[in-house]
Amino acid sequence: MTNHTQGALAGAPASPEPVPAGLGNALVEEDWDALTFRVHRSAYRSQSVFDREKEEIWGHTWLYLGHETEVPNPGDFKTRTLGGRPLIFCRDAAGEIQVFLNACTHRGTILCRHNEGNTKFFQCFYHAWVFSNSGELAALPGDDAYPAGEEFRAAMRLRTVPRVQSHEGFVFIAFDPDVPDLLTHLGQAAHYMSLTANIGPQGMQTLPGVQLYSVKGNWKLAVENAMDGYHFAPTHNTFVGYLRESGFAVTDDDQYAYDLGSGHGLLVLTGHNGRIGMVWEPRFGEAEKARTVEKRQEMVDRLGAERAAEIADASRILYVFPNLLLFDLEALTIRQLEPVGPGHTDVRAWQFVEVGEPQEVRELRIRTMVSFVGPGGLATPDDIEAYEAVQRGIEATANAADPRHDWSDMSRGMGNEKAGNQGRSIDEGAMRSFWRHWADRVGDPAGPATGAEPDAAAERR
Repeated sequence: MTNHTQGALAGAPASPEPVPAGLGNALVEEDWDALTFRVHRSAYRSQSVFDREKEEIWGHTWLYLGHETEVPNPGDFKTRTLGGRPLIFCRDAAGEIQVFLNACTHRGTILCRHNEGNTKFFQCFYHAWVFSNSGELAALPGDDAYPAGEEFRAAMRLRTVPRVQSHEGFVFIAFDPDVPDLLTHLGQAAHYMSLTANIGPQGMQTLPGVQLYSVKGNWKLAVENAMDGYHFAPTHNTFVGYLRESGFAVTDDDQYAYDLGSGHGLLVLTGHNGRIGMVWEPRFGEAEKARTVEKRQEMVDRLGAERAAEIADASRILYVFPNLLLFDLEALTIRQLEPVGPGHTDVRAWQFVEVGEPQEVRELRIRTMVSFVGPGGLATPDDIEAYEAVQRGIEATANAADPRHDWSDMSRGMGNEKAGNQGRSIDEGAMRSFWRHWADRVGDPAGPATGAEPDAAAERR
């Protein structure tokens, strides 16, 4: 693979440089002379590749867990799984965020078997050990049969994840205690998270409830889909036609893609849709048109004209490596990816709204979300069908008679990238930057230690 270092957001990309011999990933092939970039399809279907990802990425990277507003009150808790590990995400009696492994320290039984709730204590159903929501062992039957004193109880408190940090209320965890601090990991992505967090004068919050659905596809296809403006018009032609009929012009002009470093990516979209309270379009109605004028002025007064325009004038799709997607579009959606297997991904989605916005605006926001990015809207079902179809297709080319047929191409726009021009959203540059970082993190899963199929490097020979 040939590597490439992207320049800062406002600057031109640096010239491509080759990776030193022996490094990189045999499953990603980049040729700057031929202007081609391709990924071997075993990266999507191989169990050994998936296992290596779980170890090298999910085991050693900051992962998005949830938003602080999901657990607003002392005693609130949620349970969810990240990197295959069941977790308890809660706010303890003192109001502090806690994240525990969802396993009783006695014999490892899943401790909390509810998806959410409010409690001071978690009790194991197997042997009735009880733990406080700050993790201490509070009670156990027949405690006279155990060592006296606090040493035993202290040793048996709930296991916390090694690292927990948050940025703008977005809570991240890491199973590796030695990862760099969160802001170092987020890099330029932190700025765009802050833009979204500053939309509301009283802050932002997640709405109660979560959209949970499973996709019969590899998690990386969800990343590709989000960073792929090329598919918007052909795949979502029903939605595009609907917008045009409603009087909103849709265009691919002034749509750009940015490599934010460390695998993070950003699409900036100025002509695909309106934005509630910021960019009006006819389907929002006349009342919202008047409110948009007021809301824009409120943002200018609070944040200054330049910052207000940066937040409001363009929609954004932000990807934070490896499992967070923030759709800052006509409505705001936080989406979390949880790989279950090479061909199976669970997706959780929350609606992100302004604290204290009028009820009629909240209802408009939800209706608008449901119409496009919701699981029953005009976009998400199309996207799910697309990447499930890709997964079926990459299974079809496994062990192809001609091994050259078992690669996926992502070369669109490489000429512009080589020339140092800003990448467009309809190019595939954001996907290439993701795959370069993926290759660095995973290394060479085609080696004998993992037994990955097939030996892509040998196929090129």
